[in-house]
Amino acid sequence: MYLVITNPRTSYEACAEAAVKAGIRYVQLRMKHASRDEILLRARNIKSITAGTQTVFIVNDDPSIANEAQADGVHVGQSDMNPNEVRRLYPGLKFIGLSTHSFAQAQAAMHYAPDYIGVGPVYATPTKEIPDNVLGCAEAGRIIQSVAVPAVAIGGIDGVTLPDVLQAGAVNFAVVRAVCASPTPYDAIRHLMDIWKARSN
Repeated sequence: MYLVITNPRTSYEACAEAAVKAGIRYVQLRMKHASRDEILLRARNIKSITAGTQTVFIVNDDPSIANEAQADGVHVGQSDMNPNEVRRLYPGLKFIGLSTHSFAQAQAAMHYAPDYIGVGPVYATPTKEIPDNVLGCAEAGRIIQSVAVPAVAIGGIDGVTLPDVLQAGAVNFAVVRAVCASPTPYDAIRHLMDIWKARSN
């Protein structure tokens, strides 16, 4: 499970603490309209929470903030700095993820050898102002199984849709609102992880 923390009902820090407590592998900070100073402050706070744990901390979009906050990595989109440039300019970042929204983009992404790719949106989601075309479970599964790096299904995934996403071939999945909109993020994470474990056994 990969948690993208965006506009949480509780706080960015509370969601990060819940993720660490639950043993979530990846946590990403995504603050689309905040100032650089505010993002950096939150990033440093979350880094202090994840430091020394098994949870990898990723900053969305901005490798300079990720580097300054000593995050573990950065996640970039199709219109952001490409992974090769990130590696050249910020060699301290250990993990680089890349969003993909089609079979062709996922294949092209392999040229950059990202540590993982995002694949989505699987379902329609309101978290993007200009949404990408919805892939659906079958196409997302086809993309995931076609690439040689870990692929993370994302977009509209919650306790209702997760079983179908896993059935289609996803091993890794990202959630946003399913945790961030909850007043009890730890309980929300545990619920999703219980579904994942039941399907994985």
